[in-house]
Parts: sequence; structure tokens; C-alpha cells
Amino acid sequence: MVVLKNHLGSINMTKRFFAALIGNALTDCFGVVGTNAGGVRQNAIEMLPFLKRGKYPDKGVNIKIAEGGADGKNADTIYVDLHITVLYGVNVASIVKSIQHKVTYVVEEQTGMKVGRVNVFVDAIRS
Repeated sequence: MVVLKNHLGSINMTKRFFAALIGNALTDCFGVVGTNAGGVRQNAIEMLPFLKRGKYPDKGVNIKIAEGGADGKNADTIYVDLHITVLYGVNVASIVKSIQHKVTYVVEEQTGMKVGRVNVFVDAIRS
């Protein structure tokens, strides 16, 4: 959980919130057909039929939050891993660069936190 403090009080944000925020931004990107399960929890949801929740926004999104220094001068940094399926016939490098820029912009604009790195893994290409 990340806690942001300001003059009005404090805001608590979970990793699940960040994953849903990024997942919703990711689905709006051109050329992205879908997301793929990444990580143990998401693979378990995919494999066990009674755990399936249909489409969930944090599918294919893994978040790591590196906390800043105790003095409060260094802000928390977010590292993102995305697992996607892209559309056949489009420039994959352009799609990946577009996703990296959009995710960075959305997270920094909505939360005010710094994004350290956005890793995009293209797991499949579909027509």
C-alpha cells in the first residue's frame, strides 16, 4: 500500500488500484487485442474455472512499488510489467512505445507518483 500525504490528509492506494488504472489505460491503446495472464495469481485465476471472474482490468499487469527514502525527499517509484496480445500487421515497436508513454502519463497524471520503467511483453499476435 502506498500512502501519499499532503496538507489535506493522507491517501492510501493499493497495488490493485494501480493495476486497474494501468489495465484500463492499456485496453484503450491502438493495436492491443488483449492482455495475457502474468504472474502466479493471474495464472491460477486462468487455470481454475471456479476462480474465473471474466474480464478483469488488472489481467496482465504486474506492479512493483519501490518506496522512497525515509526523509520524504525521494518519492515512491512504480515499476510496471505488462503482458499483451497485439494485432497482426501493425508495427509492434510503435505499439510498445505508445503503451509505455500512455501508461507513464496516466499514472503520473492521476497519482503524482514517478514511473521508473514500463516493461511490455508481447506474448502473442492475433489477427
